[in-house]
Amino acid sequence: MDSSAVWQADAVALADRIGELLVSMRSAEAELGALLVEIEARGVMELFGYRSVARLLEHLADVSKQAADVMVKRARAVNPGQNLDGSPVPAVAPATGVAARSGVLSTPMIDTIVGVVQQVPVEHRDEAEASLLAFAADAGHKQVAALGARILAHLVPDGPEPDATEPTTPGREVSLRRKKTGIWELHGRFDDETGTRASALLDSMAERRASDEGPDLRSPQERYGDAFSDLLDLALNSSDLPVQAGERAHVMVTVSLADLKSGVGHAILGDLGTVSAAEARLHACDCGVIPAVLGGKNEPLNLGRLRRTVSTRLRRALYLRDRGCAFPGCHRPPRHCQGHHIRHWAEGGPTDLHNLVLLCGHHHRLLHRSGWDVRIAADGLPEFLPPVFLDKHRKPRRNNLHQPANDFRSRRAG
Repeated sequence: MDSSAVWQADAVALADRIGELLVSMRSAEAELGALLVEIEARGVMELFGYRSVARLLEHLADVSKQAADVMVKRARAVNPGQNLDGSPVPAVAPATGVAARSGVLSTPMIDTIVGVVQQVPVEHRDEAEASLLAFAADAGHKQVAALGARILAHLVPDGPEPDATEPTTPGREVSLRRKKTGIWELHGRFDDETGTRASALLDSMAERRASDEGPDLRSPQERYGDAFSDLLDLALNSSDLPVQAGERAHVMVTVSLADLKSGVGHAILGDLGTVSAAEARLHACDCGVIPAVLGGKNEPLNLGRLRRTVSTRLRRALYLRDRGCAFPGCHRPPRHCQGHHIRHWAEGGPTDLHNLVLLCGHHHRLLHRSGWDVRIAADGLPEFLPPVFLDKHRKPRRNNLHQPANDFRSRRAG
């Protein structure tokens, strides 16, 4: 065999091996997508303590926010899922998802097919998807895109209907309504001045919060929602609030002692709302609510006071020690933070400096819901242990963004 024939044989073998590896990679990525949709259906917050599967993927795979968002969006399009209430969420292109798991479809091919099928009327989607998949067996994604364009030209010749809704003139009004699901819907219209002030305030509170748990991958809507919740906390802490029925504005959370200790079950929020016992446990740490703890026969065991369980003097000591949210990498100042009991008071944890740590609302929720732990080190400062799925050795981490009070004093003295 001459050298040319040997070279050709080597080229074929190399190309075959590349093809085998591509099939394995594509199949693995498709299986990963199906797994992400499964995690989302079960509840990523309950399983991992993260607000979205995209954020979890970004940390586990060490990929960018954009790459994680794209991968999750693609997975949802080709894998049927379900909402947390059990209702199904059909896939846009389920047959494409099945084919993708065999490793025969490239990522651009999947995106091309999904992009076309999304625009096809629902009654014609199965037929259109089947035609695109059949053509994809012998063509590249650019040719499939051309076929998709012809299908859309036939089924949707005029394109999507334009939005004929007339814009409305905004006014200054707000409505707040609780749905049966327990979700509250807020709608409002404001004059230009009020809207400008609200936007400036929310913008300042909704900045991305990078920390040692990874970059802040919340969507703008999620960041604004968290900012609105933080603003409510700041308002409830104000001593200038008007009274309601002779008292300052307050919310009562009623929970059984057993549920409060275990974090399993539910609690009554206000007059008609419900929250999980785990959420009530979070509020009972240090919050502007009145915790009402009930015994086995629903007798009141403890009715908290409206003022925070952490006294003013103790809070000042926390401010001086932690200088803000103590979670690694968080820059939130003390006024945006809550006192978290390291050992919950329902389990006998004392309300003193060695059992408290200052946390912003976001990281307070994360600590209650995920595998993160916190403890006070030998030097009296808080340190955090990441969950096993982020660091198998759980090496302690600290926040080095806030300047300790003693360092400040030593600098001034020098």
